[in-house]
Amino acid sequence: MSITAIIVDDEKHCRETLQKLLQVYCTEITIVEVANSVDDAIPKITKHKPDVLFLDIELGSGIGFDILTQITPIHFEVIFTTAFEQYAIKAVKFSSLDYLLKPIDPEELRNAVTKAKQKKDQTIYKKQLEMLIHNLKQQPKLNKICLSTADGFEFINIEDIMYCKANGSYTSFILKNSISLLVSKHLKEYENLLQEQRFMRTHNSYLVNLKEVKKFVKSDGGYIIMNNDDTIGVSKNKREKFLDAMNMLH
Repeated sequence: MSITAIIVDDEKHCRETLQKLLQVYCTEITIVEVANSVDDAIPKITKHKPDVLFLDIELGSGIGFDILTQITPIHFEVIFTTAFEQYAIKAVKFSSLDYLLKPIDPEELRNAVTKAKQKKDQTIYKKQLEMLIHNLKQQPKLNKICLSTADGFEFINIEDIMYCKANGSYTSFILKNSISLLVSKHLKEYENLLQEQRFMRTHNSYLVNLKEVKKFVKSDGGYIIMNNDDTIGVSKNKREKFLDAMNMLH
């Protein structure tokens, strides 16, 4: 089955490179148009109604996200592309959306296209895009995150997260309302995402919301009591950094 796509990128060589990669590795994709700016892209998207939009985040005339705010309803899957691991990519990750880092790896491109071919729940996908736009408006402080669980997607306020716990290759999110969510990603990935939101890795197994720490107990090597009275370990090599971080909160 043929899948139609539009490429939006302000650099000609990037558009041409992506087209060639798609021709070789994703033969089911038919490129119906290319565009080099927000203003160039919007009428082409409206006319062709593509199945997939390859959208460069940084465009000379603005940012690619501007397109998403000007087209309603969004009737296509979006695969973001970028040359930089910058703030905008963090917002994309918070929304559990796909992106490709330039230079684009063929295998990653293939995986992204395979995901885009799968019919998504449009209501949930719309929420993911709305969360992305919401977080971009809140920069630099992101305040919502989309978590992919076995049952679907959960849209969570970051301030409602008490702590995260490593669970093998999974991560358990413990929320203020005592709900626990199991997510199929390593704790390390969420450490990278949440460290600027006052979260800290206090132990190999724990990522803690510092604003939810109730007490630090020095005995038994040192441990934390959270506002929900759960006990969290503090590694010896992280103790000083943790205490410094807590002092900076007050």
